[in-house]
Amino acid sequence: MKKGPDKVESLISERRVKLHVFEPSQRIVWTVVGKGKEHWLDPDAEFCSCPGYYFGKLSGKKSCYHLESVLLAKKENKFEKIVFSDEEYVDFLASLISDL
Repeated sequence: MKKGPDKVESLISERRVKLHVFEPSQRIVWTVVGKGKEHWLDPDAEFCSCPGYYFGKLSGKKSCYHLESVLLAKKENKFEKIVFSDEEYVDFLASLISDL
């Protein structure tokens, strides 16, 4: 995969930034499909579940390329929106957590 801004652009252009919306509650979960894994993010809290975010925070970095890609995808409205029912919320989160 490419480095820096090219990596962010790649994630966006390949539609690997996803917004999962649960209805009717309108709960949302952002994910980015990375190298073989799907990472969940909270752009409002500036959080990503990837190891790069965690270890970057330990060394003083503020972000990771997954988080940068979600912020840019939101700004440019270039993400895939997937709608689920509220009944699927718990299983969806359990699946994301089990991949950590």
